[in-house]
Formats: sequence, structure tokens, C-alpha cells
Amino acid sequence: QVQLVESGGGLVQPGGSLRLSCVASGSIFSINRMGWYRQAPGKQRELVATITMAGNINYADSVKGRFTISRDNPKNTVSLQMNSLKPEDTAVYYCDFIELGGSWARYWGQGTQVTVSS
Repeated sequence: QVQLVESGGGLVQPGGSLRLSCVASGSIFSINRMGWYRQAPGKQRELVATITMAGNINYADSVKGRFTISRDNPKNTVSLQMNSLKPEDTAVYYCDFIELGGSWARYWGQGTQVTVSS
């Protein structure tokens, strides 16, 4: 089992910045991918960004150029720096962890609310 603990959500004005962090603990498979998804009210959960241990990154088109994902492998931590935030970025953001091999298990964090509003 892997546990994910997120932090860093909150309320910010349009154009502002927030930084989300997620720490993974437990039985961590050595090859994995971490990332962030988000879900706005009435909408499906969608990809924000993912990063593998090798540093391969994937961004949703809607956040390219504004968000930056990074990870610290020894600390099993993934972060999301969000700049130039827009009201449409408002959502619950979920940390995602998936094993790339072995059981191919997938885990989700509890979610952290990000609200962009003036």
C-alpha cells in the first residue's frame, strides 16, 4: 500500500500562484509515475501533469506554460507550481501514484481544494 498526503491548496486571486506538494509513503515500487489530476464540480477528473522517476513529463494543454511539475525521488515527493492561475483552474486537485510494473497498482490522495477567485 502507498499513502499520499497532499498540501498547498487554498484561495488565490486570478493571476496568482500556488504550489501543491504530495508525499508518498509505504511500499513504494521502485519504478513509478507521480502526478496531479483535478476535478471541477460537475466535471470528470482530468489530467493536469505527470512525471516519471526518469523525469519524463506530460502536461495537459490547458496548463502548459503556466504549471510546472517536479519531483524529488529520494523523498518520494511531487510538486506542482501553478502560476498565472485562472478561475477555470478551480477544482479539487488529486495526487496520483502509479506503479510502472509489478502489480501496476494505482493510488490517489485525498484531494486538496484550489479556488481561483477575486
